[in-house]
Order: sequence, then structure tokens, then C-alpha cells
Amino acid sequence: MGPAERVHDLVAPLLAPLGLELFDVELIGPVLRIAVERADAAETHQGVDLDSISEATTLISHALDDDDPIPSRYTLEVSSPGLERSLRTPAHFQRFVGTKVSVKTTTEVDGERRITGPLEAVNDDGPTPGITVAGHTISYDQIAKARTVFEWGPTPKPAGAPPRTKKQSKKKAVTR
Repeated sequence: MGPAERVHDLVAPLLAPLGLELFDVELIGPVLRIAVERADAAETHQGVDLDSISEATTLISHALDDDDPIPSRYTLEVSSPGLERSLRTPAHFQRFVGTKVSVKTTTEVDGERRITGPLEAVNDDGPTPGITVAGHTISYDQIAKARTVFEWGPTPKPAGAPPRTKKQSKKKAVTR
């Protein structure tokens, strides 16, 4: 088990009392990146607030100091995974079935290296586990990078605003 996996196993249970869950752990050089989100994020579509990240950072930092799962020096970064989040594990892909994603592949898939569209299916069984995006079947070992794609919707109307009606013709006052 590598350092990132040890950190994952140490940190995941600590976040539940805060109403958070561990989304991802990455150890890139001297930087340990931990992404956390609200445990009910899938249902509420709300992100994690700064106070929760601050509280999680303190808790995680103390646990890492006590357990010391990484033998070398590192910088700890705790954040939200963001609107357009990286998808790296089968669980990440499974969670976002039906969502628009962007995938960069290591080799051409059906003549393309970049595929964007709905994540239609995740297949974790069989001889070639992978995903299906916009009709393209991509094995996990062909994925160089993948992320969700956030699409801005129309601007919502303010609460209590009257419904729009067709413009009524205005009579101009004639002065003589």
C-alpha cells in the first residue's frame, strides 16, 4: 500500500463527523492534495464551505502528524474537488454516470484522443473494464485524464418575480 492509500484509509473515517467525505487523495511530488466534499453533495448540489475545509484541514493535519504515513516532507492542501472535478477511480466514474465529461485518452479511440459527452456507462467487470462516453467505449488504461464538465444554465429569475408576458402595445400620447 502506497502513501496516498495509507492517507486515504487514515483520513476517510475522520471526516464523517464533520458531514464531509473524502473525494480524492493525490501525492504529487512534495504536495499532498486532499479533496473533500459534503456527504450530501450529490443530493443537495451544494459545495463544501470554507469553515468546513478549515476544520477538516486541522483534523487531517493532526492525524497525519500523529500517524506519519508519508516518510518525507510534504505540503498539505485540503480543498473542494471543484465544479469540474477530476475523475480518477472507478468509483468517481460510477458516481457521475449521466453527467457530461471530458476524456483525454493515451491512444486514439475511434479516431479521437479527446472525447466530450455524457458518461453513459461504467463497466467494472469483464476483460476490459472502462467507460462509455458519447458512444465511445474507453478502457481505464486508455484514460490519460478525465473530468466533469460544468455547463452554465440560464440565469434564474429572482424569487417572487412575476412571470413574463408578451409586450403590450403602448399608445403614444399625441400632443398638439
